[in-house]
Amino acid sequence: MTAGTVLDRSRIPLTAWFAAAWYMTHQKHGVSALGLQRLLGLGSYQTAWTMLQKLRTAMVRPGRDRLHGPVEVDEAYVGGIEQGVRGRGTECKFIVAIAVEVLSPKGFGRIRLARVDDVSGASLVPFVSAAVEPGTEVRTDGWKGYNGLSEQGVQAPRHQPLCQRVG
Repeated sequence: MTAGTVLDRSRIPLTAWFAAAWYMTHQKHGVSALGLQRLLGLGSYQTAWTMLQKLRTAMVRPGRDRLHGPVEVDEAYVGGIEQGVRGRGTECKFIVAIAVEVLSPKGFGRIRLARVDDVSGASLVPFVSAAVEPGTEVRTDGWKGYNGLSEQGVQAPRHQPLCQRVG
């Protein structure tokens, strides 16, 4: 009955899996592996972590709908403070591309995130093309890595660089 699912060949009882799924989906701020380990009385942190990873993987729908409406796209560096380095000169941080639906009059809709190798068009344009419905207005900060969006032709989103100054 569990063959081909995240529960396949698991030695964890089904009741524990169901409790983990319920707990994971009913917590406003998510659940940690340590919290799950304590809640279910699991023997190891690694077991709880693996359960959460399997459940999170199962929650992503491969053929999910792409974002539409006005969509803002940006990239961010993740990894904490690096002494003596500012801006894009980092060597130790990871780059995450982010696309978010902008709702009218205010607010946000669905979000897509992906780790990218760099901030070049070779990394950013495929992310946007996979995350955003063709013909959608895409708003960016004007970074040159997004220039390839307007060169994609009919299949590409409409690219609107928005350069906003703060302060």
